[in-house]
Amino acid sequence: MGWHRLGTAVTSPRSWLIALFVVLASGLLVGVAGAGDSASKSPVQLPASAESARAAQAVARFPGGDRAPAILVVTRTDGAPLSGEDLAAAAAAADRMSGSPPAASTDGRAALSAAPLNAQLSGFALGDAVAALRTNATTDLPPDLRAQVTGGPAFGADIANAFSGANIALLAVTASVVALLLILTYRSPVLWLVPLAVIGFADRVGAAAGAATTSLAGLTADGSTAGITSVLVFGAGTNYALLLISRYREELGREPAGPHPPDHRAALSTAVRTAGPAIVASNATVVLALLTLLFASAPSTRSLGLQAASGLVVVAVFSLLVLPPLLALCGVRLFWPFIPRPGATDPTESGAWHRVAMAVAARPAAVLVAALAGLTVLACALFAVPTGLTQTEQLRVKAESVTGFETLARHFPSGQTDPSRVVGASAAADAIQRAVDGTPGVVSSTRIGDDGAGHSQWSVVVDAVPASEQAFDIVAALRDSVHHADPTALVGGSDAQALDTRDAARHDRLVIIPAILAVVLAVLFGLLRAVLAPLLLVGVTVLSALAALGLGGWVGVHVFGSPALDNSTPLFAFLFLVALGVDYTIFLVTRAREESREHGTRDGMVRAVSATGAVITSAGIVLAAVFCVLGVLPLIVLTQLGIIVGLGILLDTFVVRTVVIPALFSLIGPAVWWPARLRQESAKSRA
Repeated sequence: MGWHRLGTAVTSPRSWLIALFVVLASGLLVGVAGAGDSASKSPVQLPASAESARAAQAVARFPGGDRAPAILVVTRTDGAPLSGEDLAAAAAAADRMSGSPPAASTDGRAALSAAPLNAQLSGFALGDAVAALRTNATTDLPPDLRAQVTGGPAFGADIANAFSGANIALLAVTASVVALLLILTYRSPVLWLVPLAVIGFADRVGAAAGAATTSLAGLTADGSTAGITSVLVFGAGTNYALLLISRYREELGREPAGPHPPDHRAALSTAVRTAGPAIVASNATVVLALLTLLFASAPSTRSLGLQAASGLVVVAVFSLLVLPPLLALCGVRLFWPFIPRPGATDPTESGAWHRVAMAVAARPAAVLVAALAGLTVLACALFAVPTGLTQTEQLRVKAESVTGFETLARHFPSGQTDPSRVVGASAAADAIQRAVDGTPGVVSSTRIGDDGAGHSQWSVVVDAVPASEQAFDIVAALRDSVHHADPTALVGGSDAQALDTRDAARHDRLVIIPAILAVVLAVLFGLLRAVLAPLLLVGVTVLSALAALGLGGWVGVHVFGSPALDNSTPLFAFLFLVALGVDYTIFLVTRAREESREHGTRDGMVRAVSATGAVITSAGIVLAAVFCVLGVLPLIVLTQLGIIVGLGILLDTFVVRTVVIPALFSLIGPAVWWPARLRQESAKSRA
């Protein structure tokens, strides 16, 4: 009854007032809250409870602890040893940067200087500071010398600068891709404008709502968070529009042929009433799945969950309260030149997708075994994909911080330019010193000061490539050693932060993935009021997600040349694959349940595939293309996410929804809906 009233309200002659109210209220929200400059903020990857985070806070209390060193490395362009004049030029460059006197490498081919920066700088402010250092370093530098600025601040600056304008480019490319695919789907030069305008405005409103929500929760959105949110909003909003307009077109064709034009408002009301529950259920699934990210350790991950969930709620509201009134106002002219005619052929009983569904239903066992075997083989590829990127492997493009670090690594010992930090009680200084020196892999250690409150700090150089497994082993051993000497001691630094980030990602996968599955099951149980069907659907969706991870990870590493998957990629990819994959499951199965009431489970599923095959295929292609647009952003993790999710959505579209689920339902029959009993089910099944 509620959906009937909503359908009538948003399609009536005065429904444009509802749309106007929603748009004006949303505009007020954008004006008050603002979308925020999320691209100027750096992500916070570690929880405050991580040892490396606590160590960083402790280091900040030491004299000079509020400073972070940017590293200047000077080499000759021809690779020759530095001459006396070259070293003098390097010293002048270091002086212009207010850096330390340069130290030459043992091979004499590089000189190193450290310039301190405010450790609290982040985002574009940090980028400006590093840009000033680079300008000072290269001013008046002889042409046969190369000056590169690297180190932790430089990495942060290059990531922030890489996002400068990237989200605008992402939005433009996403909108262009969606527009092109909508034009091809609707075959109309005007119809695509309505859903695209609604989704585009919803994206801006969602950005403002997300920024306000994350701010109220004490979280901060960063550039990658805003980019992923826009992709999700455009992808999900396009899916909702495709589902609604497809059902609208179908209902227009169901109108009896006659001398009068079809009642487009009645057809649209029926479309809202029948497609609305699927839209709300799919939206609730994705939103609740995203909110499971609030259980994550990393603040940036929690921020993504909250902001993306806010954006998706907004786009669902716009899809149900703004899009239908606009469609009703414009009438069937929007479909020109292919305006649906009354008395059109029933899409549930004809067409290419009807033939595909009939072929699957004719031999469901063979089709199911072949499809599941293929998905299992793809899932097994995941075991051959390495996981874990170093700091220099995070950016898709070669930034100066990366090339400068590579130069450092060729001429200076590993770990010398970015030592680990140990903070412990001054009373236990001797025991801590012995523990540090006795740790395998430690090259040298230096006690570099006291904070005046009973704590001392050590700079520790380890013999390992930064953020490598060997470095992680040394940090773990170092922590074990110093904790025995002083249980309150802390080990921090870049290697320790990378180790804690990896461990946090593993923890999050163990906590969040079961939560995602529980949310999806709960939504499906509530929607279908059945026991077996939700379990089967979630099981198939998980297998499909693992297959996508295996295939996408293999393609990313072996085709596109990524050294490994980022630690956060498996969790985010699984989340989006399961939540968005269930979208199409809901679109299909809710229609199958509707058709099964009159035609039985087997024929009901055939009719559902016939009716939804085109819209699910269109939606899947659009969503896969939109996720591939993430490659516009500069981080390797986002490129990997785009590849994996894009391939996974195509697997869902062409294998799971088209083959696996119809074959399962055909094999099991009416029992799949147990304990629910659909009207006329038994009679149709016997027939």
